Amino acid sequence: MRLTRELKATKYLGLKMPQLLKGKKVALFFEKPSTRTRVSLSVAIRELGGSPLELESAKLQVSRGEGLEDTVRVLSRYVDAIVARVYSHKSLEVMARYSKVPIVNALSDVFHPLQAISDMYTLWEIFGRLKGINLAFIGDGRSNVAHSLMLASSLLGVNFSVASPEAYGPRKEVLQEALKNAALSGANIKVFTDPLEAVKGAQVVYTDVFVSMGFDKEREERLKAFLPRYRVNKALLAETGTTTLFMHCLPAHRGEEVEAEVIDDEKISVVFDQAENRLYSAEAVLSFLMGKVG
Repeated sequence: MRLTRELKATKYLGLKMPQLLKGKKVALFFEKPSTRTRVSLSVAIRELGGSPLELESAKLQVSRGEGLEDTVRVLSRYVDAIVARVYSHKSLEVMARYSKVPIVNALSDVFHPLQAISDMYTLWEIFGRLKGINLAFIGDGRSNVAHSLMLASSLLGVNFSVASPEAYGPRKEVLQEALKNAALSGANIKVFTDPLEAVKGAQVVYTDVFVSMGFDKEREERLKAFLPRYRVNKALLAETGTTTLFMHCLPAHRGEEVEAEVIDDEKISVVFDQAENRLYSAEAVLSFLMGKVG
């Protein structure tokens, strides 16, 4: 996060970006559509002197039956790191097992760590601290974003509350890991079904889409479970009892998980700051993993 701050300051001051990835080649392996992740990573690699190689899985031999382990064995002999955006987290585990170079999780069905790192940096940038900040997540507590935010919060001392329908609460193993971390950091991790309880005292309220990629067949069932109770609107924000900011990882479905008047309110919405910070945090992560810093 400190490196993220330094890189962002360098860019804003109009100074030459340090070539921390000079000569490095990074494969961007995508099974899923992407806007922020794809563009931020590609720009990050180029700005720091590296070469991104965008690889659509549909255009590789894995689409014709080649094992992922063989693909990764080959790729890791060509490049210095592999960034992967996949449907199943098990695919990342296979890649990590067979790769000779770092594997970066650019999103799986269980975690989205690059988003969480950027979000924690955004909070740090706004508040000047992380420890003791109250963050409430409203929506799908089993989502990759909710899981990663919970883990990041538990490591950094951020008090994290999540409100979801009972069937969509966080995975037990993720919650247990977060509680272990929280015992060391001092964070409070709480799980609710009532969004009104979860947002009490929250300085930040966060939500994500109710129907993530890969769950389109469950759309009707999910919307029935989440709406209208878990939609973020001005009335819900008023229940925090304090001045509250709004966060969303994007893309947003205005009128579903959040009302347009919330996400478009420049006084409280920091969603586009989050999106911008994906660039600088990606630069920091890649530089750290490929041995130039840290």
